[in-house]
Amino acid sequence: MALLKEKKKEIIKTYKEHEKDTGSPSVQIALLTERINSLSEHFKSHKKDHHSRHGLLRMVSVRRRLLEYLKRKDTESYQEIIKKLDLRK
Repeated sequence: MALLKEKKKEIIKTYKEHEKDTGSPSVQIALLTERINSLSEHFKSHKKDHHSRHGLLRMVSVRRRLLEYLKRKDTESYQEIIKKLDLRK
């Protein structure tokens, strides 16, 4: 369930903090959210795919830790990304 190059570039372009930014927490959270959403759609038709479900749970926990980090370091950015991505927090 990898993201297409074009989609990934579009997400990075939307959430980057400076010109050469590809790895800031905001960008990582946005990319993980996109992958999580696509996997959630996958599970609607493949209910018994437990191997991918394990990967989904890992991605969710990584995103949660990144969100906690962002909340500690930059509260404004945290609030902004929560609103943009429509996450429940």
